[in-house]
Amino acid sequence: MDTITLFKAKKIITMNPRQPVADYVAVRDGIILGTGSLDSLAGWGDYEIDNQFADKVILPGFIEGHCHSWEGAAWEDTYVGFLDRTSPTREVHPGLKSIGSVVEKLKKANHTLTDPTTPVKGWGLDPIFFERRVTCADLDQISTTRPVVVIHQSGHIINVNSYVLDKAGIDGNTDVDGLVTDGHGELTGELMGIALYQTALKAIGMNSILDMGENAERSLWWFANSAQIAGVTTVTDLASELSPEMVTVQQSLAALDSYPIRVVPAFMGQMVPSNEGVEKMLNLKKQSTPKLQLGLVKLIVDGSIQGFTARLKTPGYYNGAPNGLWYVDPTELPSIIEAYHSAGLQIHIHTNGDEATEEALDAIEQVLKVHPDSDARFTLQHCQMAHDAHFKRMARLGVCANLFANHLYYWGDQHYETTMGPERAARMDAANSAGRLGVNYSIHSDAPVTHLSPLFTAWCGVNRRTYSGRILGEPECISVQEALHAVTLGAAFTLKLDSELGSIECGKRADFTILEDDPLTIDPMKLKDITVWGTVLDGRVFPVSEIGRNMN
Repeated sequence: MDTITLFKAKKIITMNPRQPVADYVAVRDGIILGTGSLDSLAGWGDYEIDNQFADKVILPGFIEGHCHSWEGAAWEDTYVGFLDRTSPTREVHPGLKSIGSVVEKLKKANHTLTDPTTPVKGWGLDPIFFERRVTCADLDQISTTRPVVVIHQSGHIINVNSYVLDKAGIDGNTDVDGLVTDGHGELTGELMGIALYQTALKAIGMNSILDMGENAERSLWWFANSAQIAGVTTVTDLASELSPEMVTVQQSLAALDSYPIRVVPAFMGQMVPSNEGVEKMLNLKKQSTPKLQLGLVKLIVDGSIQGFTARLKTPGYYNGAPNGLWYVDPTELPSIIEAYHSAGLQIHIHTNGDEATEEALDAIEQVLKVHPDSDARFTLQHCQMAHDAHFKRMARLGVCANLFANHLYYWGDQHYETTMGPERAARMDAANSAGRLGVNYSIHSDAPVTHLSPLFTAWCGVNRRTYSGRILGEPECISVQEALHAVTLGAAFTLKLDSELGSIECGKRADFTILEDDPLTIDPMKLKDITVWGTVLDGRVFPVSEIGRNMN
């Protein structure tokens, strides 16, 4: 039997209401034996005391309930976002404040390419911050002889140059939702919605924006680096094709003691006929390991609010933009949900707009009448425009919410001024209402859409500050304790992993986040600035200072 290790800390915040704080946590073979005083834990047998955290604060390992392995893969390409971002190698990439600066940075990337067929790829673009939208004319300045593809920060829209449009056969006669034209009916090169932009990508030899190809192993290590820097021990990959090649790489990494995260991927269930998807996922679920939990299904109902592709109820977009896109025909949604639910697979559903949320709830309620399950834990992801009536219905149906708290900072000003207007913007990502009305909820980053940092996400939920400093809906602020619960036990609940993760108590996995300060006692405005010392996964210590040493 392995030796018992007693980790000593300045404070252990357990998220266990029966013993919320402690001085020691006892671990054996990667499992928590208990927390408390030295005397209370001595009965477990001979032990060794580990004092390396004696001046630090231990929390349950942060759980990022909605992010993507694209967080690692994106850094293979050129970042062209508006706000500064830090890469998995801890390099700061300054935000770009104009379309001209985006073009210049991509020109530099073009000059580094030797193969004339290699695309110039950028990511993080968000024209809602600029004076106009990006056009083919902009991207043709970079090249007219090779593909130029720029992915919007939401991941729901891309811009391409005229070369890509020609290769894909997309022109003014193409009749498909999501094709953007200017005031003269000319194509702008902006392609809205996954179905449309996949057509363009495949024409130039790219399977999807999620395709990592030969760089998969490096990208997944970078994904792990980003998580570890942020104090995250469990991450989702919440829109995965789960190709055999990708699963093989994930399995090989999960088998390494040096890989510092456990991963919970979700299969994009609408990519294939439901019967094929069910068979695929039931087979993969049998291959789950403690560090690679397979079995989740993800459905995407609409697009993004700031990209004007989310589906809104009346009165629609504040600036009068046309309503967004359905990624799944609402009449087909119940049958898709029924197929996966009746097979015993948990379903997470992307709904940004309130119309999408209502359609999803209608479909879930219809399916539950035929296939009752009091613990299905359907989870609405983002669910940004939900109001009290939605939350009451979610509580009645046992539906969880994973709210996109980071949106309040990143796009709160734009929602207030352009997309939603003041009243609806103030109720976006309404965590306080969700909790008050009995909904089990978590909060998330959707990395790389926004940066991966549960402390920042918690800061957003607590303070609801926009980029300009506006407080967006003060009645929806939550406490620091509630925010920490949301990124630990709350997130574990939405993933059906709360029996193993999310709190520090007997029988659960020894996954910890190690902080330099106490989030419960500092000024809540400084919550996002707490230094992460490192993590512990299954009892194994991973200091942030050693990131990169274990990469193959």
